[in-house]
Amino acid sequence: MTITYLKQADPRPASENSDLRDTVAIMLANIKSEGEQAVRRYSETLDGWTGDIVVSQEELQAACARVSDQVKADIQFAHDNIRKFAEAQLATMGECEVELFPGHVAGQKQIPVSSAGCYVPGGRYSHIASAVMSVTTAKVAGVADITAVSPPKPGLELGGGIPDAILYAMDLCGADRILNLGGVQGIAAMAEGLFGGKAADILVGPGNSYVAEAKRMLFGQVGIDMFAGPTDTLVIADATADPETVAWDLIGQAEHGADSPVWLVTTDVDLAHTVLELAPRLARSLPEPNGSVASIAWAERAEVVLCTTREEMAQVADSYAPEHLHVQAADLDWWLARLSAYGSLFLGAETTVPFGDKSAGPNHVLPTSGAARYTGGLSVHKFTKTVTWQRCTAEAAQELALRTARISRMEGMEGHARSAEQRLKRR
Repeated sequence: MTITYLKQADPRPASENSDLRDTVAIMLANIKSEGEQAVRRYSETLDGWTGDIVVSQEELQAACARVSDQVKADIQFAHDNIRKFAEAQLATMGECEVELFPGHVAGQKQIPVSSAGCYVPGGRYSHIASAVMSVTTAKVAGVADITAVSPPKPGLELGGGIPDAILYAMDLCGADRILNLGGVQGIAAMAEGLFGGKAADILVGPGNSYVAEAKRMLFGQVGIDMFAGPTDTLVIADATADPETVAWDLIGQAEHGADSPVWLVTTDVDLAHTVLELAPRLARSLPEPNGSVASIAWAERAEVVLCTTREEMAQVADSYAPEHLHVQAADLDWWLARLSAYGSLFLGAETTVPFGDKSAGPNHVLPTSGAARYTGGLSVHKFTKTVTWQRCTAEAAQELALRTARISRMEGMEGHARSAEQRLKRR
């Protein structure tokens, strides 16, 4: 296999997150012991927020009234697509029942979790789409109690808080309560069931490195959607692709953050060099701070890989297991059948990752950092438990008891054997 790196990123040092882990661990411990008092303290210190934590119904109605009809229509469009796709996914999750041998029946049920916590990022960008992606999917899955949080921003309408459009989206999609909270304190509040909420069975949604680490540390106490790192995107392009479109698709994703990798894998050397020339210029053309962020990401995290065949491109893409995989090449059906490791696949130049990020339908909460090798993105499946059940007649219990007792004794588990043999006595 002939692969040439025309641009290669340096690996991140393994020690760069050690201080972050210590900080998150201390915050979680303080919130565990002090509860709402610690959450309020962190919210004031880190977000400058001294207002109400719980968004009241009056505040919510006022915020929704301030959202323009056009914005409402755009959010409704995204909500409809995401809801329809989640409903289609739900329809694939069948229950089953089978008689394994005469008198012994086993089955499978799908049961939604009781409560979910949905984190909606704030910070540099107001992620309206993340509210729609997480809350809608939980609602379609049948989750009975949904808490949504997002970082409050001082200085917004009527004294600050969560941006109006995010509040509108949370409400439209079915959040049962909304909290003016971001960061570790928002994650912990949902996990602990603070401020009138129900302790979350699962925490979902993208966030910064502190949010991701808090979810990682809480995993076990609660479920999480996935271990998330910086967003990443890989574009496969051949000679049929337009270099400027490819460059914009890479730079558009580099805008996420200075640590967001973007990768180009191509068989066309001219396209590769054109993208290498175009991408830095396109990054600098963005308004600030987006331009600086995208420029750093391109300079430090981007890679351009030159291959000789499409099979080599597919092998490289599978080895990266990107969060977003965009194919701008001939014979899209071949790529759909061949590629096997990605969070979400975008086929053809007419689609683009931003469609999936904002409004197209499939969820944008996706595995990063190579995790697409073994897991998919957020879906109704993440909010649902696949559980099993079994039932047998007295006659079937005799067969099971005899074989179970013999296997148990071979394993040295006499208690299991005697428990099974109680069914022989009952007979």
